[in-house]
Parts: sequence; C-alpha cells; structure tokens
Amino acid sequence: MAMRRKYRRTKVTAAESAELWERWKKGEGLHAIGQALGRGHTSVFAHLRPSGGIRPPARRRSVRALTMAEREEISRGIVEERPVARKLFADCKRPVVTPWVMPSSL
Repeated sequence: MAMRRKYRRTKVTAAESAELWERWKKGEGLHAIGQALGRGHTSVFAHLRPSGGIRPPARRRSVRALTMAEREEISRGIVEERPVARKLFADCKRPVVTPWVMPSSL
C-alpha cells in the first residue's frame, strides 16, 4: 500500500496577497514570487488564476448595507423588545426601500 502525501493548506494573508500582486505586476515569475513568500509556485498560481492574473478591485461595503453600529442597535433592540426601526431610520440619509406591491386593479 502506497503512503499518501499529506497536504497542508494555508491561507494567504492580506499582506502576502498585496505583495504577491505587486510582484506579479512588476513582472516577476511564479517561482520567484513563491520563493519570496515561502510558498510553492502552484499556490501562487492558484491565487492568481481566479481573476485571470488581473488584480481584483478592493472590496467595499455597499452604501445600502447596514453599518456595524446599526446592526448592533437592531440586535440590542430585539433583545430588549423595543421598536428599533423608527429610531434607526428617522435620521437616515438613504431612502428606506419598501417592497413593490402589484396594484389589485390589474
């Protein structure tokens, strides 16, 4: 019976990812980047492949999404069983979206 090789997966940290993309942009090869990061060239390729070698734009939260403070306010209001929506959306800068209802006359 052959011994199976155990592989260990490690996540690429944000700092490593930034360095990886900078080195790739400068034109360094997979082997050189892998050696600099202490990883194999295949793991570097696996990080680059999903976006086709083009650095994806930085992620950012939608302006329509609730902030962490708003989420916390809602969860505390639910626990304390008090009305939260009026207070939370009273001074809201974004419009409160109401679901569209089909008119019954059609």
